[in-house]
Amino acid sequence: MTIHATAQGTRRYAARFADRAAAAHFREPVGWATPDEAAPLISSIGIGTYLGALDAQTDQAYTEAIVKAVEGGINVLDSAINYRLQRSERSVGAALAELARHGFAREGIIVCTKGGFLTPDGAMPADAAAYFEREYLRPGILRAEEVAAGCHAMSPRFLENQLDRSRANLGVDCVDVYYIHNPETQLSDVSREEFLRRLRAAFEFLESAAADGKIRFYGLATWNGFRQPLQAPDLLSLCEIEQLARDAAGGAHHFRFVQLPFNLAMTEALTRQNQTVHGPAVAMIEAAEAIGISLVASASLMQGKMARGLPEFIVDALGLGSDAERAIQFVRSSPGITTTLVGMSNVEHVLANLRLVGEPTATAEQFARLFARGQKI
Repeated sequence: MTIHATAQGTRRYAARFADRAAAAHFREPVGWATPDEAAPLISSIGIGTYLGALDAQTDQAYTEAIVKAVEGGINVLDSAINYRLQRSERSVGAALAELARHGFAREGIIVCTKGGFLTPDGAMPADAAAYFEREYLRPGILRAEEVAAGCHAMSPRFLENQLDRSRANLGVDCVDVYYIHNPETQLSDVSREEFLRRLRAAFEFLESAAADGKIRFYGLATWNGFRQPLQAPDLLSLCEIEQLARDAAGGAHHFRFVQLPFNLAMTEALTRQNQTVHGPAVAMIEAAEAIGISLVASASLMQGKMARGLPEFIVDALGLGSDAERAIQFVRSSPGITTTLVGMSNVEHVLANLRLVGEPTATAEQFARLFARGQKI
């Protein structure tokens, strides 16, 4: 039997924190539920694993941080095969093994990772071109013309290889959410028509991976793609992309997640009307709700830039004890955001962020004060 996060498993996990987690900390993602299974409960904060040195000390620090996060009420783990050249995925895998020994079942934890960027294995090779030639081109895993911007691919055979490597790194049979990583990178090299063709082929592979039990759901982890102005040539249309998934698998498709930057300085998902669903353009948050896509926020602290020096009106509106808490609180409280990813590379970071597990989300009145009098966040 394939093991993955389940509604029952995540509810058992959430029950551990019934006396200390705020009511809105655990929530159901949009689009996960099926006729045969309810949606799981996932934490309003997730742990990210992007930054850090390529050494054993950082590997261990991430493993300890992930264990502490899950023990404290965070059950969303986010990584990517290129994060620290596959080392972050392996830190997640080591943490999952440790957590299992501590009685935290895999069924209670949402494991997410990404593929798309070409990455070495563990360390930078002396000759990167020779490495990729030997590892990917000669075996036929990748063709040179499938690589965009010298660093990105999403062809089915490449994604299959990357997914299997990620599963091995993570030590899991099934990845709960598998993202194509920054697919908009392709638009720097290919036409939109070719981009959509490539994306549909990727979706067809991911649907087959879901049928084989290798993933539960898939999505896009983006940077600029969904934040651009309405007429920008590299804007991604959520409605158009969801239709590709329907073309691949009908209404029961598994495209259910989008990850995008959202923070006090990058509010486009909430404030920029750049998505068309049934009528006039609406913001990404509204479009995702209408289509049935869960939004996951990345860059919540903008690599620490939001953790200090916030304007006084934000401090007054959100309260709390630190700018980092206020920045995370803004994101996790925003309507339509399912989970707020925060990079936590050591236990100290985790302990600071766990204080928000028991904190109610911001009220509508607090949000109104943030956007009052034409204030620019």
